[in-house]
Amino acid sequence: MDPKTVVKDKFFIVIRGKSRKGFCRGCIGRVEAEVQRGELMGLLYCGGSSAGSPKSGGIVRREDTYPLTRHQAQLLLFISLASKRLELLCNPQLFSAICELSQGDLVVVKHKKGHLPALVKNLMQIGRKESKDDLHMLGFELEYVDSDHNLSSKKPAPLPLFSAADIVQVVPSYSVPLGLHWKDGQCGSLHRKAVTRINSMPNIGSHARPVRESLTEQSVIQSQSSNTSHVPLEVGSMVEVVSNSGITVYGVIQWLGFLEGKTEEWAGIELDYEVNGCSDGKYGGQRYFTCKGNRALFVPITKCSPDSRFVCSSTGRETHKPIDTPPVPLFEDPDEDAPPIPESEVLSLLVGKMKGIQGHFNSCYLDATLFSLFSSSMTLDNICQKPADSEQPIACTLRKIVNRLRRQGFVPAESVMNFRKHLGCDTFRTEEKDPEEFITVLFQKVLCMEPLLKLRSREETCQGAYTFQIFLEKEQMGKMPTVQQLLDTSCLSGDLKFEEMPSCLIVQMPRFGNKYKMFSHIIPSTELDVTDLLYNSPRECFICGHLAEYECLQCLPDRKLQPGRIKQYCTICKTQVHTHPSRQGHSPKALAVPAGVASDSPAPRHMMQLFAVLCIHTSHYVSFVKYGPDPHSWLFFDSMADRCGDDQHGYNIPEIRACPELGDFLSQPEEELACLNSSQAPELLRRLLCDSYMFFYQKPATPLS
Repeated sequence: MDPKTVVKDKFFIVIRGKSRKGFCRGCIGRVEAEVQRGELMGLLYCGGSSAGSPKSGGIVRREDTYPLTRHQAQLLLFISLASKRLELLCNPQLFSAICELSQGDLVVVKHKKGHLPALVKNLMQIGRKESKDDLHMLGFELEYVDSDHNLSSKKPAPLPLFSAADIVQVVPSYSVPLGLHWKDGQCGSLHRKAVTRINSMPNIGSHARPVRESLTEQSVIQSQSSNTSHVPLEVGSMVEVVSNSGITVYGVIQWLGFLEGKTEEWAGIELDYEVNGCSDGKYGGQRYFTCKGNRALFVPITKCSPDSRFVCSSTGRETHKPIDTPPVPLFEDPDEDAPPIPESEVLSLLVGKMKGIQGHFNSCYLDATLFSLFSSSMTLDNICQKPADSEQPIACTLRKIVNRLRRQGFVPAESVMNFRKHLGCDTFRTEEKDPEEFITVLFQKVLCMEPLLKLRSREETCQGAYTFQIFLEKEQMGKMPTVQQLLDTSCLSGDLKFEEMPSCLIVQMPRFGNKYKMFSHIIPSTELDVTDLLYNSPRECFICGHLAEYECLQCLPDRKLQPGRIKQYCTICKTQVHTHPSRQGHSPKALAVPAGVASDSPAPRHMMQLFAVLCIHTSHYVSFVKYGPDPHSWLFFDSMADRCGDDQHGYNIPEIRACPELGDFLSQPEEELACLNSSQAPELLRRLLCDSYMFFYQKPATPLS
């Protein structure tokens, strides 16, 4: 296997796969050569103070990496945590903007007090380059623009140094008022690391006065934007306010009216980020609206101007467009249906803003459900009883939504609203519905499918259903149950069995929207074992492994018999187990044993795989989707992750984020998961555990990609 020489200075970051010869997810490497079968031989850059020096060489699969420019590699290398590198990489719009930052640009950075605006002063080279293989790290020297510290005649303190992961927002240069000059901050020596300014970003002259004030009503002046001053402002309008020092802040008007002692109309603005000197919606001790602390600014309405980051039409009516967002391409739907997106293409097609299904008018329940069912799973493609009638407008509309999602990675809000209109009921068009109600209508009326589940009850009657609702007493479970435990306990408590192995199983958790949930945390089971929940199917004795003939509900929580596991026994083991004094009051129930099965024959296991989770928090639905067999192939989808414009004239910005960290978490043993402190878990993992509403499972025979 002879390596092929490649062009030098090709860098990469490992985005997936298991650790291989030193390369792990999130590490930065440089390509040295390309070997056969799509493998790269490269140098690995270590972390810490010597991050710029190559640690060792190794081989990694090309498909497990993402190519980087030298500049991108240097920025990511200064981020110490590999998880933070991957998180930033999954936000391509922000990362691209950070890579293009130049001197004088305004950014918003994480701070112990919240988020604060800061000015880019210099791009810094960090580390010493002692050999040709070394790579400088890059960080940003920033100066807070709303600092309330007093000026001192002493030598200025060194400006703080930030990594790319500390920047949460980049304010476009054209949104900063022209003609402003900023005080240059001299950077002292940093003893821990060698730091060098890059010549392409030199210091600015220090002739301008510094910005050292918090934002209050006394420091606000009227914006000089004459071309937008005639636009009427109202509650919900996006506005900007310029301080006396020339700093522009942005926000949304949440209140309009007259304050006591004031003769003109004032506006209460919720700012985009925290600013010293602001409140949480109070003014003069009285509350006018509620928001996070240090985000409420009260100024005369004459001091406000429409947000200049959004263009205005000649008629004066605001038209809001997302910054740097390309127009949605036209879509021509071919005759054939699009297959689910292959695992290798999902990240490039779906991850980012303006991706997925665009939400509109409380459509998140529908957006999240459709994305969960159709983005990557082939289950419904395989089990539809008959093709949807192409002559029916609703079936045609759904088909276009699915095809557009799988081919372009984006479905505009108009398509979703058209689909909601075809559903027939007015409430589907204007109100938020329960996902289970929508799923029933979708499967029964649109896809013309038979019930996904056939449930046999104690009375030997068989009923059809599209979702399985968990019903049980809270005392039957621990504080942090798994989906497997909930399903087993609910079926035994209700004396229910599946008539046959379902192709798709949608399990609804014991909660009612955002108002009530029985368990604060639920652990996802990546696989469901439904062997013991099938009617007239051979089952193994819990004790000896022979053919089971009885099952016992009262044994389910027994701590001496693996609590949470279904207990079924052969005749001999049933008698022996229930001779114990604590179990003599149990009532084992006889099972329907298949004819012709030998008592010592091993029972085949029937497993189902998790492919999506629907979550709800504060009346808003989002979803997690497993898009491939790799344990790390997880996406997070929010159809209303951001908003452009106000309620009347704006629109929602959907976003899809890769969340491979879920794979690392879910691969842990259930015993370790039950001991997790969710308050210390990452944001998306916490949402998965606390907000889960529906779990979607499918047969392993139906591939994920």
